Amino acid sequence: MSKDDTRMWGGRFNQPTDEFVQAFTASVGFDRRLAHADIEGSRAHAMMLKHIGVLNSDELTAIKYGLQQIRDEIDAGKFAWSVALEDVHMNIEARLTELAGDAGKKLHTGRSRNDQVATDIRLYLREQIGICMHAIRSFQNGLLDLAEREAQTIMPGFTHLQVAQPVSFGHHMMAWFEMLDRDHGRLTDCAARMNQMPLGSAALAGTSFELDREYSAELLGFDMPSRNSIDAVSDRDFAIEFCAAASICMMHLSRMAEELVLWSSAQFDFIQLPDRYCTGSSIMPQKKNPDVPELVRGKVGRVTGHLMSLLMLMKAQPLAYNKDNQEDKEPLFDTLDTLIDSLRAFADMVPALSVNRDSTYQAAQQGYATATDLADYLARKDVAFRDAHEAVGKAVAFAIEQDKDLSACTLEELQKFDPRIEQDVFEVLTLEGSLNARNITGGTAPEQVLFEVNAGRERLKD
Repeated sequence: MSKDDTRMWGGRFNQPTDEFVQAFTASVGFDRRLAHADIEGSRAHAMMLKHIGVLNSDELTAIKYGLQQIRDEIDAGKFAWSVALEDVHMNIEARLTELAGDAGKKLHTGRSRNDQVATDIRLYLREQIGICMHAIRSFQNGLLDLAEREAQTIMPGFTHLQVAQPVSFGHHMMAWFEMLDRDHGRLTDCAARMNQMPLGSAALAGTSFELDREYSAELLGFDMPSRNSIDAVSDRDFAIEFCAAASICMMHLSRMAEELVLWSSAQFDFIQLPDRYCTGSSIMPQKKNPDVPELVRGKVGRVTGHLMSLLMLMKAQPLAYNKDNQEDKEPLFDTLDTLIDSLRAFADMVPALSVNRDSTYQAAQQGYATATDLADYLARKDVAFRDAHEAVGKAVAFAIEQDKDLSACTLEELQKFDPRIEQDVFEVLTLEGSLNARNITGGTAPEQVLFEVNAGRERLKD
């Protein structure tokens, strides 16, 4: 049994908590990360208690001074965290009582750890979502610069990882930009939906004290107080929603990482990643390993795993609060850390890569990437597209047999597949002609890429 029975809820108990149980149930080892949010919430709660007459001016001053001193001690690494006090809330309250005396004991009037932690997590997550959104915008700005720089650069576009059609490298970067823009939107929605204040819900039923919850919500920057006390203390779907949005964003980063790994290989030789984001081999001196993209590609598994963990955590809990909910923090915290670090790495690494334009151009010349342009050419001469498709397919088969590109075929050879093919066909069989021909909204023509880059910059100003 523990000799240090410092519990703040022990009035009903005749025995101290077993040391193993004390360590097993404590969360202070990880929820201390919520300390600033807890102090912010406590400060607002104290101001509201003074507002309704529960605290007097001297008591509020003592509490505010004590909370600031605790924050300073935590920031300086001098705060004495105690496992015996279980969690961040009790640790801060115990120290506050030492500093503020009876005023510190009165701070918990009208609240419970249940609504306290629900408020703390929202305050913390709201701030962290802002950091995630800023990191996305930073990455997007870098992609815009890269897309503008490489708007004229021709590379093969792929379907099924087979050469499909020529595209602009900048156009490909703008595809990544759009993926990230939707990720930013999901986080915006998540932050808006979670911005209701649980404080004042107490354990689960509200409180008999006539709290001014609207006042507290205004102090803490919430849109409104929560509407149902049971839901407020037991709900964790906002954390699940964030982890879902984070998982989708990490999936996008993983797809980007896969392409970066492929493109930086000797077989593709499309790009060179900055040396500072790569490592070497302990035995093979020629190696330049794309470790950062590989790690990001791997980390999506842990983030998606955290989403599954939270879903399973909540799936069978009866209302209202249960101790199970203590397990929500570590997956959430690790998801935040992983997403923010991955975004920051990509925001610095991707815009700094160099494109091997000769390699991308030569790769686009393989695989008969302009075959669709030949079919479109025939369709514009009033050939039904399916007939044009068949004719071009036969032309490709002929070119493969002759081991040459369509553009290397003579006019006479091409006319064997359709006599309506004329000399001007060679204008559309070039990579440049194929690229420039797709000059429609959302197309890969350099003019459209530059238009979308400018439009993207305008969108990021909002």
